[in-house]
Formats: sequence, structure tokens, C-alpha cells
Amino acid sequence: MNARSFLINGLIAGLLGGLIAFVVALGVGEPAIDDAIALEESAAAPAEHSHDEDEAHSHDEAAGGHSHGDEEGGITRGQQAGPGLATATGLIGTILGGLVGIGAAFAAGRFGRLTPVATTALVAGVGFVAVVLVPWLKYPPNPPAVGSGDTIGERTALYFGFLAISLLAVLAAVIIARQVLASRSAWTATAAAGAVYLVVVGIATFVMAPIDEVPDSFPANTLFEFRIGSLLTQASLWLVLGVVLTGLVHRAWTRESAELARREAAAAL
Repeated sequence: MNARSFLINGLIAGLLGGLIAFVVALGVGEPAIDDAIALEESAAAPAEHSHDEDEAHSHDEAAGGHSHGDEEGGITRGQQAGPGLATATGLIGTILGGLVGIGAAFAAGRFGRLTPVATTALVAGVGFVAVVLVPWLKYPPNPPAVGSGDTIGERTALYFGFLAISLLAVLAAVIIARQVLASRSAWTATAAAGAVYLVVVGIATFVMAPIDEVPDSFPANTLFEFRIGSLLTQASLWLVLGVVLTGLVHRAWTRESAELARREAAAAL
């Protein structure tokens, strides 16, 4: 087993995870997005209607009967929720799968008696917590029509800044775990690593500014469904990625172990 094997298996697992995430997003994510878009359009309709009434006569004369429908084009909502979403989830899943595969290859053999199979499952699980779950708890996503366009840069910086801190905290936890594992039990090393991660992320959660731009008039059910749908979509991607990659690594590890045992038995003759 080598890094190339882990990478290829990770890409395969990530692609499958992305396809499953697409199916989950269609079922639990897109309905909430449609509801949010409908709310945004209904809120903007009165202002647009008033503006159109003020300028309709002069615009029609200048346009010579030209219609806005002739200018409409681009990507439709159906294309976004269909081929666009499938392409995005497949691509993101493949990239994540490759990264998790490389991470599993790097971690294999560096955590005491853990086999490559157990290490792969650990990397996938920690990756989901650090990349998805913890940032989601601090900065949960908002649907369309929520959030000011003037603060999008600040909100993006806060989210990715917190994500970077979460990943650095994982790196620090891994370093501590390896040091503790050299002289203590695996349970002690795991507890120490978890404590380091929680302390770092806890401090960041307390220090970094919150984001709360959801208007009081926005339906709570739509907001809840969107956020849960977003989490379930990402969770399904990581779950399939982790299970499939672990299975592929297990198959390769079993094959390599059997081949090694056969060679050792032949050499003993």
C-alpha cells in the first residue's frame, strides 16, 4: 500500500459521496432554498411593481415595443438544482476524497498499533468534525434572502478564519496525541488530543464575532430546514466517503497482508 493507492481510492470514494450528497440535497436541501427564494421574490415584488409603474410609459416608447423577456437568459433555477448541483457535489466530493486519502496515507503507521484501516476511519471522522460540524455550529449557513450584501466579505472571512483555526487545532491535537502515545495508553492520548482541540476551538468560538443577520420576519421553519438540510448533505458526503474509503483500504490491506503471509511462509520452507 502506498500514497497513490490511498489517493485513487479516496477519489473514487469522494465521487460516490458527492453523488449521494446530490441526492440528499435534492430531497432535504432544495425545498428550503425554493421557499427562501419565493420569500425573497415576494418581498421584492411590491417595490419592483411600483418602480415599473413609474417608468413603464417612457420605457415602452424608448424600447419601441421591446420586451425584457428577450433579455432573459443564463442559468435557470432548474439547471442550478439539477446538473449544476450534481457537478458541484461530485467535484467537491472528489477533491475531498483525494485530500482524505492523502491524509490517511500520511497518518498510516503513525498512531501506535492502529492499522491503516482504523487510521483511515479516524481521519475521515476527524475531518468531518473539523471541517463541517464545528464550523457549522459556530457559523450555521443561511438561505437566500438572509444576510446583507455589504457584509458578505466580513462573513466569508470569519467563516474561513474559524475553519482554519479548527484545522490548526486538529494538527496541534495530533502532535500532542503522538507525544502522549509514546509513553501512555491510547485512551490517554485520545483524551489529551480531544482536550487540546476543544480548548483551542472553544477560545476561538468565544473570541470571534458572531454573525446574526436573520430578520425577525424570516420563517423559523424555513431557516431550520435549510440549515439541517445543509448539514445532512455534507454529512452524507463524508459518511459515504469514509465508509467507502475505509472499505477499499480494508480490501487492499487484507490483500497485502495475505501476500505478505504467503511470502513469509514460502521463505520459511
